[in-house]
Amino acid sequence: MKWMVKEVAELVGISVRTLHHYDKIGLLTPDEMTESGYRLYSAENLDTLQQILFFKELDFPLKEIKEMISSPSFDRQEALKLQRHMLLQRRERIDRLIATIDKTTKFEKGEKQMSNKEKFDGFDFSHNSYKEEARRKWGDEIVDQSTAAIENKSTSEQHEMGEKMTAIYKKLALLKDTSPESVEAQVGINEWYDFLNKHTGHHYSLDAFKGLGQLYVDDERFTQNIDQFGNGLATFMRDAMKIYAEKNK
Repeated sequence: MKWMVKEVAELVGISVRTLHHYDKIGLLTPDEMTESGYRLYSAENLDTLQQILFFKELDFPLKEIKEMISSPSFDRQEALKLQRHMLLQRRERIDRLIATIDKTTKFEKGEKQMSNKEKFDGFDFSHNSYKEEARRKWGDEIVDQSTAAIENKSTSEQHEMGEKMTAIYKKLALLKDTSPESVEAQVGINEWYDFLNKHTGHHYSLDAFKGLGQLYVDDERFTQNIDQFGNGLATFMRDAMKIYAEKNK
């Protein structure tokens, strides 16, 4: 069963404009687009949207949410467990803040004594340990994977891997001003897909490969590294990887 964008908006209680924005930035792309241009969302899309909204409710920026749910190591059950812990933490803090308001009201009416320390009970500006855990699990991991894979290889293997990577980047750089949908671009991106799955120690699904391509543009660490082979290469690879993933599903 598929749902149109208006139906999803009404079901969830968000605006159609928000769903269009999520699609535009690559955060939530509907499974299907009709010939008339209508977006059709699947049950899997709805599950992803639920994850996005849980993270958003917990004050994660959209950029971080996209990075985490696009990570090859993202685990939905783990995410739900973490989100539950974070919401329980928030509920406890809100309960303390409400209690502080009640005490303050009585104090100002002269009905109750209140220390200066009690006036600030419930305010917490420390780092949320569960939020840091989520970032560690599904944030920087995808950025650090390639580095870790290289460091675990011998010097000769590192050199060979570096040469292959550079060769692919240079080949794609020659194509960056052409259409990312061209046969040549897709052959080059297929080579990149095979290279990642062979040398990084992790199998990239097509969706993860598409998400990684988006990170090439969203994360300046990727962009700077890739664009040294040609200005605009990161964007070209992002587009070509998205096309490759969607065509090969």
